[in-house]
Amino acid sequence: MSLDPRTPVLVGAGQVNQREECAGNEPVDLMAAAAREAADPRVLAAVDSIRVVNLLSWRYRDPGLLLGARVGAPEAATQYSGIGGNTPQSLVNQACIDIQQGRADAVLLAGGETWRTRMRLRAKGIRPEWTRQDESVPVPPGAGTDVPMAGPGEDLIGLDRPSFVYPLFEQALRIAAGESIEDHQRRVGDLWAGFSAVAAGNPHAWVREQMSAAQITQPTADNRMISWPYPKLMNSNNMVDQAAVVILCSVEKAERLQIPRDTWVFPHAGTESHDTYLIGERRDLHRSPAIRIAGRRVLELAGVDVDDLDFVDLYSCFPSAVQVAAHELGIPTDRPLTVTGGLTFAGGPWNNYVMHSIATMAEVLRRNPGSRGLVTANGGYLTKHSFGVYSTTPPARPFRREDVQAEVDREPTRTTLVGWEGTGSVESWTVPFDRDGKPEKAFLAVRTPGGERVLAVVADADTASAAVTQDIAGASVRVHADGRADLVGG
Repeated sequence: MSLDPRTPVLVGAGQVNQREECAGNEPVDLMAAAAREAADPRVLAAVDSIRVVNLLSWRYRDPGLLLGARVGAPEAATQYSGIGGNTPQSLVNQACIDIQQGRADAVLLAGGETWRTRMRLRAKGIRPEWTRQDESVPVPPGAGTDVPMAGPGEDLIGLDRPSFVYPLFEQALRIAAGESIEDHQRRVGDLWAGFSAVAAGNPHAWVREQMSAAQITQPTADNRMISWPYPKLMNSNNMVDQAAVVILCSVEKAERLQIPRDTWVFPHAGTESHDTYLIGERRDLHRSPAIRIAGRRVLELAGVDVDDLDFVDLYSCFPSAVQVAAHELGIPTDRPLTVTGGLTFAGGPWNNYVMHSIATMAEVLRRNPGSRGLVTANGGYLTKHSFGVYSTTPPARPFRREDVQAEVDREPTRTTLVGWEGTGSVESWTVPFDRDGKPEKAFLAVRTPGGERVLAVVADADTASAAVTQDIAGASVRVHADGRADLVGG
């Protein structure tokens, strides 16, 4: 089969873990190490564009500039992404278009975090002497493109982090399925145990000890409850030092560099979309129109059905994210849903997990020539989404990227009210715990008699504690204008 010379192809993928605390190794050093794992110096020197996922463990003005100097591509153009776990796949999608249209020949995508080292040094009162770029270094394109993830309703009650929001989605899933609390927890524990089993066989995973469903779901001193029903082992694990790099180039460039064809992996299609930025405006807390529409479209563009996928890696910051995506995509949850082990066990290096999932997917596909894989990426609160289909088999049609937001925007939403007073019913809830293992409060999603949604908080710790053991779905709740709520009769 003759390939268009501008066909984009993934030719290199590298991953590194730094398990020893090393104050001298900063994020860009880990990315350089991953780049050297991805390709030999000759290929790295041919890179003409370096695009880096936004970092949280250290602030660089232009990390791509530093990375290029370290890997032998100092003249490469640079970009820096916005914030979100969706960005690695979106960077792949854009790189493919740029290669296809001749704007780049060889693109290095990178991300890395040393959050574990940074937090340990901070605990000792040490500020690392890592690279600082002064204001003479221009900020590259792509940075500063973030959108707000919270609005007045979320801000009013302090619903301000993923570990609070994703448990709300989890309860909404349980309620929609009509499951008891006990049956639901057993099922989700089994789901996460399956992810742990995959991580145990992944040499790049951070936690390779295989854990049972009981170990995952039962709170202990080492597995404290974060926000019910999620103990620590159901949360993304950001206490890692990890980096990953993916290299893409044109077929013409790959042939010129004499990169063996048996290492090539072809991106077939990519899509992007987002759900409503504000949680309260989601029509249903257990659904994602953006995943359904963008997921369906990427498969159409790639010319495959769900049943044609040999491997999938669903974004897995929390169990609810996996379940919502599987449902919207029509993928059974009794099949393997990850190639890495997910963000709890493989590691959750903030915005860069999906670079690891793409790198691992490439390895898996190479070991299984002719197979096909789907990677999904998620940023925010199940908000921003990106998708990619990959195979070692060349695509039957040119790579296509589509933003399907116009179709998503036609989906119904829900009116959210701020400052509302009255009695409604509990739609979903979660109970955050303190570090001593005690319930602090309860966040509620409340439906008004008119069908609108109000976000509220129960400040009474005793009532919050009772909400851990009692199923309060549908219970009457009195909401005050300041966002406080009281269960009627509670």
